[in-house]
Amino acid sequence: MKNRIKELRRNKGLRQEDLADALNVSRQTIIAIENDKYNPTLELAMRLAKYLNTAVEELFILEE
Repeated sequence: MKNRIKELRRNKGLRQEDLADALNVSRQTIIAIENDKYNPTLELAMRLAKYLNTAVEELFILEE
């Protein structure tokens, strides 16, 4: 599954650490998600989408 987290985070002028702090996760978690090494839980995906002001479907792209 691909995602647009890095793009949207940068558009908001946020560092990985800023996003991690806001969501109460580690910076390593944000790095892993951005690099498609880790798929977040549904709860975290929804929190990411809400914080980045977008829909989950716009944030994550399911590849078939």
